[in-house]
Amino acid sequence: MAENNDSKDGMTRRKFIQNTGLVVGGALGGGLLGGLIGNQTGQSPETAENSAENNNGAESPSEARMFFKRQDDFNVLSAASEVIFPEDESGPGAVQLGVPYYIDKQLAGGYGRNAKEYMKGPFFEGEPTQGYQAALTRDNIFLQGIRRIQQISSSEFNTPFQDLEEENQIAILEEFESGNISMKGITSTQFFELLRSATLEGVYADPIYGGNRGMEGWKMKDYPGAQMTYTSIMEDEEFSEMDPVSLRDHHS
Repeated sequence: MAENNDSKDGMTRRKFIQNTGLVVGGALGGGLLGGLIGNQTGQSPETAENSAENNNGAESPSEARMFFKRQDDFNVLSAASEVIFPEDESGPGAVQLGVPYYIDKQLAGGYGRNAKEYMKGPFFEGEPTQGYQAALTRDNIFLQGIRRIQQISSSEFNTPFQDLEEENQIAILEEFESGNISMKGITSTQFFELLRSATLEGVYADPIYGGNRGMEGWKMKDYPGAQMTYTSIMEDEEFSEMDPVSLRDHHS
């Protein structure tokens, strides 16, 4: 990936992350992770793996697209997630970590449908403890938001979002974060917060959920993953480096 260069106003991907609180290793919410292990769409693994048309850019056949039917939508999602968590000297970015496939997989399941969540009104912007405040399900919010990003990019720059210069991609996402983009049934700020949270969770979730490819997200943080016990090093006075372990490793 090309080295990040400062734009005229000094804005870079890393500064964008800092300005929005997206420092590598920041605290993560648990919105996507509860009860989401495995394929939730009812498709068999064979069906997903045989979907060659939906497997563009994936590292393995199991990363076939399950929710986004249009390649353009998936390309915008990929570009936006990379802006939020870019590749730099610390390690790989969202795309290399498989984050777009992670988000796609979650939207195809219970997270996207808001399964088992209270979805009755009235809806208003309340406190975080009041939970989800929108009449739309997350899958509809993501589709609307991704396509609004593309619409804004086309109208303002006459260029697809995924082909824009980095500084212009940042500028568009900042407009969403600030709530300056009109959306139906939800604010652009709420959409951006969902996109940001999903991106970070895809970076740091166990690879069994579809992201954190090769456990590289954990390796950047020296996080040991799903270790079953630490009894062998509990008495050690020095810091112990451990190779990360995925939940999948315990079933191989």
